[in-house]
Amino acid sequence: MPMLQIALDCLKLGEALRVSSEVEEYADIIEIGTPLLKSEGLRTVEILKKVFMEKIIFADMKTMDVGDLEARMAFDAGADIMSVCSVAPRQTIKAAIDEGKTRNKKVLVDLLGEKDKINSAESIKELGPQYFCIHTGIDEQKAGMNPFETIKAFSKKISVPFAVAGGIKPEDISKIMPFNPSIIIVGGYITKAQYPKEAAKLLHAEIKGFEKK
Repeated sequence: MPMLQIALDCLKLGEALRVSSEVEEYADIIEIGTPLLKSEGLRTVEILKKVFMEKIIFADMKTMDVGDLEARMAFDAGADIMSVCSVAPRQTIKAAIDEGKTRNKKVLVDLLGEKDKINSAESIKELGPQYFCIHTGIDEQKAGMNPFETIKAFSKKISVPFAVAGGIKPEDISKIMPFNPSIIIVGGYITKAQYPKEAAKLLHAEIKGFEKK
């Protein structure tokens, strides 16, 4: 069963802690989103790791330069996984991945902004990332875009485990699961819900229910 990653795209640490506490039962991975990292700093990673020690903590650094330094900063703060952008120089991507390997940590390469995600992933996979992410950003979602069309072809051609992100709701789970993603990332559907725990529970149930079919 793929892991459910809850993306904390809020701006305040208090809100992040509140939502994380509510969804803890259903979250495999807790993500400190890029806006939260920029608003509150890497202390958010340190604090959330201390509070939720049993959870995988993801720092969405979206690194574009100094890959080893930013990976080291994220891992020193307590992150188990950090992200680097696929559009970054290959040297930057490799530096982040190498730093992760020395620490037994993981690096996700985010394909956000790539026009040809498959060819990009083909050229990067030899560097040894643990994950790719097929990611439709919030601004792209506003323009009506989604990650679903890419998943089938990607899963056939790229053997590296992948995550899927981009406006995912419970009714989208059936579009994703046939292609065996390793991680399903959900942000707004949960963090903006009146009852985040119920939203996370519903998503978890959809994933688990599909597995049983």
